[in-house]
Amino acid sequence: MPAARRRVHAPRRARGTARRRRRRASQFPLVVGLGEGENFLGSDVSGFIDHTRRAVELGQDQIVTITADTVEITDFFGAPAQGKEYHVDWDPASAEKGGFSSFMEKEIHDQPDAVTQTLLGRSDINGQLTLSELRIDPELLKQVNKIIVLACGTAAYAGMVAKYAIENWCRIPTEVELAHEFRYRDPIVDANTLVVSISQSGETMDTLMAVRYAREQGAKTISICNTNGSTIPRESDAVLYTHAGPEIAVASTKAFLAQITAAYLLGLYLAQLRGNIFSGQIKDVLADLGKIPAHIQKILDNAGPLRELARSMKDEKSVLFLGRHVGFPVALEGALKLKEIAYIHAEGFAAGELKHGPIALIDEGQPVFVVVPSPRGRDSLHAKVVSNIQEIRARGARTLVIAEEGDEAVRAYAEHVFYVPQTPTLLMPLLTTVPLQIFAAELAKAKGYDVDQPRNLAKSVTVE
Repeated sequence: MPAARRRVHAPRRARGTARRRRRRASQFPLVVGLGEGENFLGSDVSGFIDHTRRAVELGQDQIVTITADTVEITDFFGAPAQGKEYHVDWDPASAEKGGFSSFMEKEIHDQPDAVTQTLLGRSDINGQLTLSELRIDPELLKQVNKIIVLACGTAAYAGMVAKYAIENWCRIPTEVELAHEFRYRDPIVDANTLVVSISQSGETMDTLMAVRYAREQGAKTISICNTNGSTIPRESDAVLYTHAGPEIAVASTKAFLAQITAAYLLGLYLAQLRGNIFSGQIKDVLADLGKIPAHIQKILDNAGPLRELARSMKDEKSVLFLGRHVGFPVALEGALKLKEIAYIHAEGFAAGELKHGPIALIDEGQPVFVVVPSPRGRDSLHAKVVSNIQEIRARGARTLVIAEEGDEAVRAYAEHVFYVPQTPTLLMPLLTTVPLQIFAAELAKAKGYDVDQPRNLAKSVTVE
């Protein structure tokens, strides 16, 4: 859904004044578009991208006065002030369907490029991370003894994936918090805490308020965001932009994979700074990440049977999702997508929780997606999840399995198997998520629903 437009096109001799006050900044973000003989005001660059790619983000408590030829920025006392000028690196065609039936379908197919663009320019020829945009003293990052990831919805599931990777590579305790719960539980935050916020729009109110609270407690803050000039990056100490391009559909797809990719880069960068893993290991992970876009494309090119299955299941009333390790947040995201756009009851569970309650939901014909971990890296986990598949199959469930290529152990117990290319375990969410996105979009389409603008939902939640 396009960003809400409050664009002011200033004709020659016309004069307009807008202010960005601290209390209301999160509700009314302002970006200035700099044109030739025309200037613009909008809540987001998409409001004027057809006319100019030059933009200026305003700071807190600033007033901007524009005419067709001039832009004057001051503080509340009239003293001259400066905004931050930047260039928008996507073009208007990125915000069009490009021949697809929906924006969501297009954005699912944009994912190879979204991952590529997020990786681009962030490592050198020696395979070392160069995140120059993280304007935080490296010595301060070396002192971090706890990381808290703040996000909501799909972004929170990206944070859950980040937790596995960051703790594995950096050996720093990492928590994932729903942003709307964070400041109400009196969290323990200090100067050695790094708070990482994740938001596609950069305007999510719950996340913004949590970031403000964390900064008040002395924490350093880094935002992972897809929108230049948005409020959360402005109010964070540093930002890692995902460069996924505009995401129009309400249900997030490519931004999710880009967020995970950016989180991997952040984790590797911290590990590099702190000397937790050898440079050769970082180079190997970056090489594996570089193969991900081609792997995603392969999944997209071979999605025909998955789409056919989705269409055949359009009358289902409930679908369950199971995953373990990094497959758990993938299961949660798969369930969320089905809820958001197909309006079907869907729940994601940690596979190990099956016997602690959820198995009671299994009845004859109940569809269950199972995200199976690779047998190569964690064979014990693989065996446990295969055992879960056997258990639910014995109780009459329809077992729909996502596994890596070459995993023949699951075939005997699966009604349908959808294979993804082999990749290291920690990177698997970048692949195993894609079939679940395709399934949800195709099923919702078969039901005749608008997958781009599902009922009761907005692209950016700007109220608490």
